[in-house]
Amino acid sequence: MPPAPHTETRKELFLRACRREHVPRVPVWMMRQAGRYLPEYRALREKHSFMEVAKTPELAAEVSLQPFRRLGVDAVIVFSDILIPAEAMGANVEIADAGPVIHSPVRTAAQVDALVCFDPEQETRFVCDAIRRLRRELGPDVPVIGFAAAPWTLACYLIQGGSHDGFPAAKTMLLSDPRLMQSLLQKIALATAPYLRAQIDAGATAVQLFDTWAGELDATDYRQFELPALQLLLAELAAGDTPVILFAKAANHLLEFLSKTGANVLSLDWRADLGEVRKYFDDRPLALQGNVDPCVLLAPQEVVVRAAQQAVKRTAGLGHILNLGHGILPQTPVEHALAFVQAGQSAPVAAPKPEKPPVQAAASKGPFLQ
Repeated sequence: MPPAPHTETRKELFLRACRREHVPRVPVWMMRQAGRYLPEYRALREKHSFMEVAKTPELAAEVSLQPFRRLGVDAVIVFSDILIPAEAMGANVEIADAGPVIHSPVRTAAQVDALVCFDPEQETRFVCDAIRRLRRELGPDVPVIGFAAAPWTLACYLIQGGSHDGFPAAKTMLLSDPRLMQSLLQKIALATAPYLRAQIDAGATAVQLFDTWAGELDATDYRQFELPALQLLLAELAAGDTPVILFAKAANHLLEFLSKTGANVLSLDWRADLGEVRKYFDDRPLALQGNVDPCVLLAPQEVVVRAAQQAVKRTAGLGHILNLGHGILPQTPVEHALAFVQAGQSAPVAAPKPEKPPVQAAASKGPFLQ
């Protein structure tokens, strides 16, 4: 097991970064880090289907640990899928290498009403058991991340019946029957909160919400539909000291509203300038995660190293978890993934600035914009 540099444990580094405290180096992990770019993952998948791995705690934990052993990442995300809760809610889900398929897409009020809020320790216990196994394997010094889909992103799949450019069926429901869309988003939020709570109770150090399709919404629709659903989800979750990371893809136009969700860490894709976003959030305790383009890892190693270093430089290392702007690509050379991780872990961070004296008038403000 590779040691963590400096005196802080990986978990301490990760949590301090989430709280926007100064760290001697940034923590690094990668979305989809347990996946097809690793030969040991491909070897395991030759024997087991995706869902067999996801629903077998021993296999899910093993796959989750592979990038930690190979790359020395600073956080381990449990191997699962964002459509697991959809299946537990009653949707007929099929997940294959070609992509997810939801048989009988959810497009009527009766279908929305038929979706249920489930007991995560019953219907999705395998996810919690995988997290518990990871906690035992990793000990107290390595953070484990749980996750779920954000309401809009899960609704896109449920309504469309699978992945589709632009998700026209989901947008049609939003435009033609906004109350039904709001009802669906609310139901997803109320089902997702206990699902994430169960992951925290099982030992997750942090949880991440994947809003991969947030950028499909304009600012008006995001404010009217997704923002209230996320706020409801996080209010019901009541994560307390457990950080909540929100990944929003292609969402530069939504920064004003992303800051109001209640998440502690905002994960952005490569379209965003981390330095400019940091300035935008300078007066708010919101950490950043990201945001190197996954395609960069296909370039020569010196390009990979430079991209990781530049991402850290743009944030001065303050409140930054280095990551990719989306999932690592299957064709990524393992040595390039390793170069990314090591470059981020060794990148210099700025010295902490002297604390500003407290402003009396700001004492009553909450941690996020109202």
